[in-house]
Amino acid sequence: MYAICHVTIYDYHRYRQDAFVLFDQTIVQVGLMKDYQPGDWEEIDGKGMLVMPGLINAHSHIYSTFARGVPVDFHPHSFQELLQQLWWKVDRNLDLDITYHSGLVAGTDYLRHGVTTIIDHHASGTIPGSLEALHKSLKTVGVRHALCFETSDRFAVASAINENVTGLHHYQTTFARSHFGLHASFSLSDDTLQQVSRQLNNAPIHIHVAESMEDQNDSLAKHGQRVIHRLDSYGLIQPGAILTHCNHVTEDELAIVAKRRAVIAVNPTSNMNNGVGTPDVKAMLSYDIPVILGNDGIHRDMTREYQSLYYAMHHRYQSPTAFGLDDLKTIITNTYQYASSLFGVSLGRIEPGYEADLVLIPYEHSTPINATNMMSHLFFGLYGAFVPHSVFIGGQPLIRNHQLPSELQTVKDDAKPFAKRLWDAIEKEGAK
Repeated sequence: MYAICHVTIYDYHRYRQDAFVLFDQTIVQVGLMKDYQPGDWEEIDGKGMLVMPGLINAHSHIYSTFARGVPVDFHPHSFQELLQQLWWKVDRNLDLDITYHSGLVAGTDYLRHGVTTIIDHHASGTIPGSLEALHKSLKTVGVRHALCFETSDRFAVASAINENVTGLHHYQTTFARSHFGLHASFSLSDDTLQQVSRQLNNAPIHIHVAESMEDQNDSLAKHGQRVIHRLDSYGLIQPGAILTHCNHVTEDELAIVAKRRAVIAVNPTSNMNNGVGTPDVKAMLSYDIPVILGNDGIHRDMTREYQSLYYAMHHRYQSPTAFGLDDLKTIITNTYQYASSLFGVSLGRIEPGYEADLVLIPYEHSTPINATNMMSHLFFGLYGAFVPHSVFIGGQPLIRNHQLPSELQTVKDDAKPFAKRLWDAIEKEGAK
């Protein structure tokens, strides 16, 4: 059991100064230091630091780990060409060992930035056992994770479906869960959607939706329906489904999302990088759709994504006030609530009974700090340099004094031969 003492506590709901939090797997007690009674546990001095709930990434692509600097001939003129020239070359050359080491590298990088839960969307040329390889790596790191395999006509459909069904059966703990993964409408035939519908058994899907307008144009041209209508016609939008991006959806599509009690995971940094547009988050919220936040695997720092969303919405609405810090707080809170429901535990609050997924982070402030301006201090003072001193998941200290456990400190060096194997395979493919 641990007690973090003389710390500032903030969880997007309540603010406490000179406080303490006592915890083992879950939080046992929270209060002010004037009421603290020492006991038989380890005390951690939190003076000059802030303790917050661990961060959550609601849409990641861990397989992108080894894409940084990859030598590919890259000159896309459309979003689909971008996928063909980069990401589909990367994912189809992943084997089980590369997948495992990508999970170790990404998992430890996320951990260093205070991310304690990852909801991932996997793809790889080797399908059977790929989710288990990823699960083993993330379990070694110690982060909570939800997995799926992106079923697509690019792959062996029956094998991809089976991998998802296997995942739904195997990953049902408070640390590991699963969705039924689908890539995107434009890479899924009617026959594939029919097969998925027969195997779904009311499981929530995790799919890219209208990331670019090309997805909608393809669906209209080939199927006479917009993407959300097409998915809904097969009964695929179940409660808890993650519909990722939704940059180009109509209000009637949003009405379906709301009716089916699905959620939308937005990823603004990736959207801007790919030049595909940004989501109309205010419209989504107006339909009472839970909007949650991912990063599409583009980096490992979720607080950068908080900033990207805030600034992207100012740009989209051409106003510095149309999307405020309270709106951002709503999306952060939605993400905690979704993860709590998914994993069957209470996440995102520093209150008794909640999981002790905590980050302890130094913060020196030169202006007064209090409950009314705490969110502003976070956004403009801390989010740009969010490197925790300590990270706890389920009460276990996974980072102490900025250091990973000794068994995880060499994961990047260990991964280099597997990155080279991937790059060699991509180069060999390009030479054909």
